[in-house]
Amino acid sequence: MDRNVARLRERMERLGVQLRPHLKTAKSVDAARRVMTAPAGPATVSTLKEAEQFARAGVTDLTYAVGISPDKIDRVLALRASGVDLSVTLDTVEQARAVAGASRRAGDRIPALIEIDCDGHRSGVLPGDRALLVDIAQALEDGGSLRGVLTHAGASYGAIGDDAIRAAAEGERAAVVQAATLLREAGFDCPVVSAGSTPTAHFAETLDGVTEMRAGVFVFFDLVMAGIGVCAIDDIAVSVLATVIGHQPEKGWILVDAGWMAMSRDRGTAKQAVDQGYGLVCDVNGQPMDDLILSEANQEHGIITLRPGSTASLPDLPIGTRLRILPNHACATGAQHDSYHVVSGQGDRIEAVWPRFGGW
Repeated sequence: MDRNVARLRERMERLGVQLRPHLKTAKSVDAARRVMTAPAGPATVSTLKEAEQFARAGVTDLTYAVGISPDKIDRVLALRASGVDLSVTLDTVEQARAVAGASRRAGDRIPALIEIDCDGHRSGVLPGDRALLVDIAQALEDGGSLRGVLTHAGASYGAIGDDAIRAAAEGERAAVVQAATLLREAGFDCPVVSAGSTPTAHFAETLDGVTEMRAGVFVFFDLVMAGIGVCAIDDIAVSVLATVIGHQPEKGWILVDAGWMAMSRDRGTAKQAVDQGYGLVCDVNGQPMDDLILSEANQEHGIITLRPGSTASLPDLPIGTRLRILPNHACATGAQHDSYHVVSGQGDRIEAVWPRFGGW
């Protein structure tokens, strides 16, 4: 984990861009303190519950990077009244009017970033839609405050090959810079130009015009990131410790006490060149075992088999054998648990327990 964090920090420093890490992956105050560049932030959150939890821990520079809904604005104002510089995200005139109206009533100009759609993956305003960008900015400025623009290259998670990820990174950069330029030409201040995804953060060749980079899963990495070449298997810093509880030799099965309640339902590698099932099986020290995957998952039972097409032999793993299973999606697997048991290097001594929270 520490190596992963240092790697991205150093890269952002070389590119001259501030790192605003996304804390949604770990959802842990202890983990966040090792990821952020300073105790007060900056940082990114995906829920107001995260904002509230991290604010209580002294994080005061936060971006809520999910589209704001009017019913949540009172919680935003409460956080801001407590001393947190919390900005919100929006991509419609309706949201901008709601933020502006609440700002006027509270006497607090809530800062907002306009979300930009850089790749058609999710939400946001098209980067060249000058009319809509200006309409949103005008509505927002009637009480609120335009802080800048924000985008996320979600399609980069499906990129195949280094060149494709680099192209996604440049598309992300160009889109958000174009939107910022149009707003500035229309007379609006646009101090923040925010981009961010773990693949693009690691493959961008230039971030000219971007002021900050948001990334989240880089802290742990996972099999999806390894599958697209952003990290190596050895970089994955989170695993589920499971125990062998049974065998079905005629079926080629080894049963463990980690089903989808432990690993999540995420099958993010299913469409990749290497399908890792519900997770890659490692020994207790984290070393991958020849072609072993968690191929099926019931609620509490996991079924370990050889990868389809493998010529390896199923290992003899006695009842009680401890195994580590690397996840497809670190965020989704983390969400199944209430804490992280922290070990250092190849050791198995638990050095700390970091509480984890969920909710909205």
